[in-house]
Formats: sequence, C-alpha cells, structure tokens
Amino acid sequence: MAVTHEVFNQPTPLVDVNLFEGNRGLQDALKFNAPGLDTAPLVHLGQRVGSAEMQRHARLANVHTPELRTHDRFGHRIDEVEFHPSYHALMTTACEAGLHGTPYAEDEQASGHAQVKRAASFMLFTEVEPSVLCPISMTYAVTPSLRDNPAIYRDWAPQLTSRAYDPALRIWRDKPGVTMGMGMTEKQGGSDVRANTSRAEHDGRDDWGERYRLTGHKWFFSAPMCDAFLMLAYVEGLGEAGLSCFFMPRVLPDGTRNGLRIQRLKDKLGNKANASSEVEFDGSLAWLVGEPGRGVPQILAMGTMTRLDCALGTSGLMRQALSQALHHTAGRKAFGRLLIEQPLMKNVLADLALESEAATALALRVARAFDRQADEHERLLARVLTPIAKFWICKRGAAMAQEAMECLGGNGYVEEGGEGVLARIYREMPVNSIWEGAGNIMALDLLRALRKGDVAAALAQELAPAKGQHAALDRLVETLPARMDGGTGEIDARMLTRDVALAVQAALLAQSAPPAVFGAFCESRLKQPHDVFGTLGGGTDFDAIIRRAMPY
Repeated sequence: MAVTHEVFNQPTPLVDVNLFEGNRGLQDALKFNAPGLDTAPLVHLGQRVGSAEMQRHARLANVHTPELRTHDRFGHRIDEVEFHPSYHALMTTACEAGLHGTPYAEDEQASGHAQVKRAASFMLFTEVEPSVLCPISMTYAVTPSLRDNPAIYRDWAPQLTSRAYDPALRIWRDKPGVTMGMGMTEKQGGSDVRANTSRAEHDGRDDWGERYRLTGHKWFFSAPMCDAFLMLAYVEGLGEAGLSCFFMPRVLPDGTRNGLRIQRLKDKLGNKANASSEVEFDGSLAWLVGEPGRGVPQILAMGTMTRLDCALGTSGLMRQALSQALHHTAGRKAFGRLLIEQPLMKNVLADLALESEAATALALRVARAFDRQADEHERLLARVLTPIAKFWICKRGAAMAQEAMECLGGNGYVEEGGEGVLARIYREMPVNSIWEGAGNIMALDLLRALRKGDVAAALAQELAPAKGQHAALDRLVETLPARMDGGTGEIDARMLTRDVALAVQAALLAQSAPPAVFGAFCESRLKQPHDVFGTLGGGTDFDAIIRRAMPY
C-alpha cells in the first residue's frame, strides 16, 4: 500500500492520568467542605477511572448498547436485558467505590463526611462513563427511604450497602450485592405523578408488611434489571388521597419471578449504556413502604438525592470536557503556535475553567449539607440549594460541552466507534437537566422552599463570609432579600434561581479558590449576564487559571 502522508500534529488520547490528582479545584473544595477527609480512596479511584482500560470499557458499553429479550427460545416470558461485559465491568468499579448505598453503612457514616466523599467519587466516575450511574444513583436515593418499611430494610440493607456487584436475576438473599430503581412517571402525567393511573389492590399481610397487587404501567423505567424498585400507585378505595409508595422486587421471596413486563427499551439521544424502558405490570406483587397516601412526600425525598446526583454528574462531565479541551489545545499547533498559547483560545479555556470549578464548588457544598442533616442550617441549605444546583449546573453544562467541543474542531464532533469522548459528553449533557425535574420544576421548587422556614436567612448566612470581597457580588447579594421574601412570582423564578446560584458559587470560590479564579468569576458573571464563553476581560490572569485547570 502506498504511503501518502505522515500523521502528525494530532494530540494523543487523554488516558492513564489520575483524574483526582489533576483536579485542583476538586481538591480545594474538599479541603473546604470536608477538612481532614482521607483522600487516599479518591486517589485510587482517580487512577482507576483515568486509565486506558476504563476508557475502553466506556466506549464499548456505549457502542454495544443494551438489548431486550422478552422471551426465551421456547416461548417463555423472561423480560431480561443483556449488556456488554464492559457495562458490568463499569458497574463493578462503581459499586467497589461505594457510589450506591454504601454511604449509609455505619462505618462510612462514622467519618462525618460520607456524603462529600461519595459526591467526589461520583464526579470522578462520571468523567469516564455517566450512563451506568443511573442504577447506582437510584440505589443511593432509595436506600434511606426503605427505612419506612423496617422489615424490608432489615433484609435488604446489607446488600444495598455492600461494595459487591452481582448482575444475576435471582433472589436477594443469595446475592452479595443488589441495586434498586424507581418507577414513578406514566404516559399521561410525566412529572405530574398525581395524574398516575396505576392502582394497588390489597392482597394480605406477611413478614414484609402490607402486600398489594399492582396493575398499570410506567413510561420511563430506567435500569429494569435492578433487583427491586420503589413504585407509585393508588391504593384502591382511598381515591385521590391514596397515591402510595411500594417496594416491588424482580424476584419474589419464594424464588419465582414477579410479573413485571418490559415492553421496550427507549432509543435515547445519549445515556446509551443504560437501559431505560417502558413496563407494564398485571397483578405484580409489591409491599407498602410508609403510610398509605404518602407517596408524593416520599418520592420528593428520593428526588432530592437524585437531583444532587444530576448536579454532581454534570459537574464531572464539565470537568472532563474541560480536560479534553485543555489536553487537545496543549498538543496541537495552528499558525505556528500551540492552540493553548493563542490569546483568544486562552480566553475560552480560562472561561471554561471558571465554569467547571464553580460547578464543583456548588455541588460539593450541597453534598456537605446532606452530611449534616442534624444541623437546622444545613438542613435548610440542602432543601434550597439542591434545586438551585440542579437547575444552574445542568443548564450550564450543555453550553460548556458545546464550547469545549469547538476547541477540538472537527476532531471533537467525530465519534469514530465511540472513541470521541466529547461527542459522548455532549449527547449526555441534556439528560441531567431533564431527569428528576426539568428547569421549570426546579425554579418553582425554589419558590416553594422559600415559603417554608428560615430558608432566606440560611442563604444570607451562607453568603456572609464573602461580603466586601467584590463589589459586584455585594450588589447582587443586596438585591436578593426582597426577591426571596415574596417579591418573585413564577414568571421570574428562573431569573431568581440563576442569580442565587451565581451568588452562592461566587461566595464559595471566595473561600476555596485563588483570587485569580474568584475575581475573574465575579467580573465575568456578576456584572452582566454571561452569554458566551471566551469573553473574559483583558485584566484576567489567564495563565494562572489555565495552569490550575490542567488535568496533569
């Protein structure tokens, strides 16, 4: 074969780097939110997920997507989803890192930083592959909710909090570890779960409490190969007040399979390695969790935790998008200079770095509040900052991924058998903004939070340490009390959510980031709306910000 040219001026893949050791923004946020935290497990995980081997697993799990098998060759209904071995390798690593129910184990909680440690680990893992974290995140969210049925929690907690992964569809007591999912939304309602039509008929009582038979469907039912699910259905005879929460295992206590029918798998924009499905159930057995009619408060509690994961996951994706842009521009020349040395590219890269570090700071602050729920101030902050973080970080993530892709030019747009990391990130970004309540739901949730307790006072206390450190931040903070004290209607809810998010991010950066990062963030985000990346002022210390952000 003729040799037509030599390939040169192409960066190498960003592999075999320690994603934790190269992330100075994450390290400083951890020092601020969890002083004294043992970071050795994060160093280990950072090396693991930054390896070429894990990148290969991520690629293969997304190229060879899940396949539904409704029947075996003899015609028996089996309702199983088959995954590529790389999916199971990724799930094994996620469980070993304790990203699912492990933070609720007693030995983890004793540290006082279980949620922050898990949050940092979740962000690191997201950088390599976010799709498999759907069942991981749901397991994390439902584990504490199972305490409302002590008998089920007693039986299932050891496996939910273990670090073992077992994909086999068999009875829970024979497995070293289990995962759980949720079934909430239906065709006619979406986020309006009170519009659900699935019903629950009482079927007796046993060791797990009140037993029911569920009939109905779920429109978005992610990770159908989980071992059990928390479901919403109306208890017959209670009318509109009967929407309740139920525990539905795939395999029943007698070892037989429950009657959960997977109709089809969703064909999604991104999130390809994860199986999302539509299901129906006809007399499927389930057990009541909590009191009848308390379904909505229970799913809101679970939703708060999965919303945190949406913010954490997007923050991780933003960091990896930034790392890919930095690595590419540091290894490719144009017009006689490396791209990273070009003044305008410096502006873009520094701007992306500010966005990534601010997202990390806010997401970890929410996780810290989850660690300290016995403290009233922290409890209020968890309530108000969770929708704010999900709204703002997830909105900014999609725009940032597009800009990072542009730094790579055509190389960023090409997937080439799944090797294009930025293309995969770009397709993944919208999902965290949509799942667990889209932007309007989050903004309205902020308004609801502000009507309860001393939430506004808690926010003011959180912003106080940064007072006097930047004039633009002081001006923004001065506008917030009147707007939070009933001065904002639904029509302006998104504006308020954005502004509170920016104020909190700036206040956090004032306490955990170098002056170059804090000052540039305030100058570019608080004086006027930040509508496009690469518009930092000429006085910005671009080199210092870029040096801090480099992934190695």
